Amino acid sequence: MADNFLTKAGYAKLSRDLARLQNKQDHLSYDLVEIREKGDLNGSAEYVVTKENLRAIKSRIADIREKLKDAEFFDDLTIPKDTVMLGCTVTIQDQNGKEICYTLVGEDEAEPAEGRISIHAPIAQGLLCKKVGEQVRIDLAAGTRIFKILKTEPAR
Repeated sequence: MADNFLTKAGYAKLSRDLARLQNKQDHLSYDLVEIREKGDLNGSAEYVVTKENLRAIKSRIADIREKLKDAEFFDDLTIPKDTVMLGCTVTIQDQNGKEICYTLVGEDEAEPAEGRISIHAPIAQGLLCKKVGEQVRIDLAAGTRIFKILKTEPAR
């Protein structure tokens, strides 16, 4: 499974992040010019920090551009109705009867606090390709847990 699947909303968010970082890059480039015009750069902490920040932002910009260039939209994928796949929201029940809902997304869209987990997360790996009604044993950091898959639906 490819690592670069995004929702269209995720693509839009990365595009906004790119624009924000490009704006910040412009500001830092301007700041560097001003610092250079002040004169002596030897031992200038301001110059070093600004240059490092600019380098980090340029790296992040390149990373986002690459992700946007190669992105595939899982909104457009055909997801089997009863199978846990990338781009679906799955409701599971733990051994205590507690229902938990996760949306399986690409790495760049993961927000665990909002229930959006990366397909690379251990729980997602244990659920992938399983069907509604199945019980699955998943090895997690806290130990092995058993879950029953109650339902799947397209990501919201």
